[in-house]
Parts: sequence; structure tokens; C-alpha cells
Amino acid sequence: MTAVEPKPSAVRDTFDSLDPATDEVVGTYPVHTAEDVQAAVARARQAAGWWAGLGFEGRAERLRRWNGVITHRMAELCAVVSRETGKPAGDAQLEVVLAVEHIHWAARNARKVLGRKRRPAGLLLSNHTASVEYQPLGVVGVIGPWNYPVYTPLGSITYALAAGNAVVFKPSEYTPGVGTWLADAFAEVVPEYPVLQVITGFGATGAALVGAGVDKVAFTGSTATGKKIMAAAAETLTPVVIEAGGKDPLIVDADADVDAAADAAVWGAFSNSGQTCIGVERVYVHEQVYDRFVDKVVELTRRVTPGEQYGPMTMPAQLDVVRRHIADALARGGRALTGGGVGDRFVEPTVLVDVPEDAAAVREETFGPTMTIAKVRDMDEAIDKANATAYGLGSTVFARRNATRLAERLKAGMISINAPFSFAGTAALPFGGVGDSGFGRIHGPEGLREFARPKAVARQRFTVPLKLTTFGRTGKTDDLVRKLVTGLYGRRR
Repeated sequence: MTAVEPKPSAVRDTFDSLDPATDEVVGTYPVHTAEDVQAAVARARQAAGWWAGLGFEGRAERLRRWNGVITHRMAELCAVVSRETGKPAGDAQLEVVLAVEHIHWAARNARKVLGRKRRPAGLLLSNHTASVEYQPLGVVGVIGPWNYPVYTPLGSITYALAAGNAVVFKPSEYTPGVGTWLADAFAEVVPEYPVLQVITGFGATGAALVGAGVDKVAFTGSTATGKKIMAAAAETLTPVVIEAGGKDPLIVDADADVDAAADAAVWGAFSNSGQTCIGVERVYVHEQVYDRFVDKVVELTRRVTPGEQYGPMTMPAQLDVVRRHIADALARGGRALTGGGVGDRFVEPTVLVDVPEDAAAVREETFGPTMTIAKVRDMDEAIDKANATAYGLGSTVFARRNATRLAERLKAGMISINAPFSFAGTAALPFGGVGDSGFGRIHGPEGLREFARPKAVARQRFTVPLKLTTFGRTGKTDDLVRKLVTGLYGRRR
């Protein structure tokens, strides 16, 4: 088993994973203690050396086999995802398909990105060769979220594994079954050592992982929790990757395909019940197409039914946040063109207009099926308002003539032009944000390097009379070096 199995005497508590639509018990899991976590990290430390020793090709072969298991048993995994998160089967499958693409890319490209490469030694050290390679960190701790329990944590796990690390994974307490399924599937193709282990529990278990001596922590979750993890990791100078929240904007220029932009806004705002860190929460539309855009969004939103196109809120406490944001927007003069109702499990798809820019629904991450739409005079105003946030994760631009220039001006780690979320499905692109959305990157070459340490090597091929690094260096040598450097680099323009 790859889920950590504590000794019988150490099992003090368990917890149930519940179906958010029915409260039916999906599974029961141990609350792993700090002692359990330390033991898991110790086992991972032993496994890491063996896993790194397989080399790029050996690891790639195992990752491809793992991908095969996931692909052939996709329906089984999707069923676990749906039961623990409440999302429809089609959305669960989309998440798994994206994760499969990333596993394939990481396995295929790890050697190319991380393998040894020559670097120029420079004229002063022309008798040397220079090279750099990226070596595994050792053991990586991954703390995953509940909203995309396959795609998101595998963005760290897969790239850490491809880089040669062992991983100890703490899934959300809302989706422990998904994390356990993934680790057990990995153990089928890597039975020799516990290269990927799962620990389950609540915040204390995650905190124990941060302080257990791992070589890096990759966290996805709220900004507030990310700050706590950073503070704890600072005690041991453990580096971290933080992928926190977002308040992502979508901007629509006067020459945009309005129908396509409206469809993207509706999908981006309401898919997965709006529980998406890169989801569309704010929309800024040029005044020339504002009315057409709003009419189309309302038309499309009226076809979206909670319980069909999207599921219940996975985390019950989030209902209060959504309820507060909608109530505040309405109290301050906003209008709900659709929805506005927040039940015990589901939230109606809610389109809000005329909401002040300093309202909670505009300033704070809602993480529910709502969007605010605002009219702007031009794209300068749209950019100013889109960037007026502490967050900076993703953004979307719908435009023709100025699309690229608008994307360049947005404060965000990722931009999608004329399509929703396309950067998330492109395995070669890095994923991450700025500001309160965190730092560090997963996915792409940057994601592989995030879980490796660069090692530089300079090797002298032959000796030369001009020795700079010796106490035997003479004044004559210094004069010669000064003249040489002045001749090479001292020309003025």
C-alpha cells in the first residue's frame, strides 16, 4: 500500500469522506499523526535514492506505465472524483484527461530540460569547459486542493517524480479517496519502493509534513493558508511553491467575437460550481458591445442548471462566502440578472451587474458560480480595473486587433486569448501567479526545474601561462589582464 499505514497503536482517529450532494460516506481514512508523517518522509528518503538512480529513461518508462493505468481505469478514477467533489462525470473526465497529458509531457521532456548541457566558459577561461545539470531535490511534500483533486496536485507530483524525487502527498480532507487511488495506481507500476506515498488528515497533518524535513513543499490552496505554510517552512529554510487564489478577469474588446466571449465567460464562471482558482470572476466589456455581451451571457446562463451542468459546493463553508458576496453586491446597488439564490448545497448561477469596484464580490475571491460584469469606456480602463487586485493568477482576453498587446499589459502569470483556460491544458506552459496568487511554477520546463537543483561544473582542460587564481600571480600578470579586459570590453559607443 502506498497510503501510509500507521501502526495499530498509532491509529487514534479516523475521518469520513462524504459525498457533498448527499452526505453519504464515500470512505473512511486515518488521521495521520506527526509521527506517521515523519516515518513516511523517512521511507521516502530511502526510496528517493533508488528512484533517482533509475535515470531519466527508467523513470519515464514507469511514468508512462502509470499513465496507462490511469487511462485504462479512467472511469473508475472519475467515479471517485465525482463522489468526493460532486462534479459531473464529464467534468471529472476532463480533469483526468488534462492530467494524463501532463504526465506524458513530463516523462517525455525531463531529460531534455534537466539533463547536462554545455555552457560557454568565456574568453578569460577559454581553457575550461562549463556545464550545468539539474539534480533531484530528494523528497518533495505536496499539499493538494479539493476542487481539482487529480489535475492540480499532479501538476506538482508528476513533475517532481519526473525530476527524480520521491513524493509524500497530503490530499485535501475532502478528497482523500482520490489521492489514495492515484498513489495505489502508481504502486502498481513502482512496487519496489514507496516513491509516492499518501498521508491523510486535516490541517495538523499538512503542518506536520511541512516540518518533517522534506526538501521542498508544493502547496495549492488559499492565500491565508499559503502564508501559514511559508511561515512554518521558514523555520527550517524549506523552499516552497505556492499556488494560491485568484480573482481572474476576462476583458472583451469592441472587435471581439461577442458570442464566443460570452460562452467562455459562462463556462469560466460556472463550471465546477465556480470552484476554480483560474475561474472567471470579473468581466470588463467595452461599452460598444456591452449590451450584446450581457444579453448573450444571460441567455446562456439560463440554460445552466445546478445539479446538471455543475455539482454542489464541495466545501460547505464556502456557501457562506458566496452568500455574503452576493448580498453585499445587491445591498450596494448591484443587480442580479440571473440567480442570486444560495441553498444548503447548491448555488444558482449568478450574473451581477452595476456592482461597485470596491465591493467584496469584486475585490475578494468568491470561489462560487458568480460573475460580475462591468462596462468600460475603452481597454485602458479595462486593464486598469483588471489589474486593480492583489491577485494575479490567470486572465482571459477576447479581442482581435489588439489581443496580444492587451495580454502583455495584464498582471497575471497566465493569459488565454480568445478561449477559456487554454494555458492550463498546454503542458509546455508554466502555471502559477504573482502577488497574493503565490509564486513558483508548475508545468512546463519551469515546473521540472522547480523540483530540481542546478549544479554547475567548470573543468580545466589544459593549463595556460596566465594564472589568475594563485598567490604566485605577479604585477605583470595583472597589467596584462587589465589590458586584455580593456581591449575586449572597454570600447565606448
